[in-house]
Amino acid sequence: MNTASPITGSLRDAAKDTSKETREGLREIGKAASDASDDMQADLRSLRDDFGRLAVQVGDILANRGNAAWHRAKSSVDGVVTDAQDKGREAAGAVRDVSNNFVAAVDDSIKTRPYATLALAVGLGFLVGTTWRR
Repeated sequence: MNTASPITGSLRDAAKDTSKETREGLREIGKAASDASDDMQADLRSLRDDFGRLAVQVGDILANRGNAAWHRAKSSVDGVVTDAQDKGREAAGAVRDVSNNFVAAVDDSIKTRPYATLALAVGLGFLVGTTWRR
């Protein structure tokens, strides 16, 4: 006697499809986070360039008022730019780490507790669906 009914098979197929879609969605989230970190780095480069141009303009003004004041201002601006770059790199790395950890945790959850993960995915889908309508 075959214990698997057509309903059980279709539920299993639906669970597999949902699991696959969840993995794909998480990979897309990871890619979006990586893309966002690339955008942040481009913004930081642009900010660094803007600070550089500002430093040149301030330098021209201060050159008329004294060389010592110019050196102090330039070192301050360079320090701000360096700090901004470092913080941007740290933020981009943190985003990548979080997205990689999240994907790994979901993959692990799918492998160890597929039905609980499926129930969670369905619940989250329902919650997002109801809030999307409003």
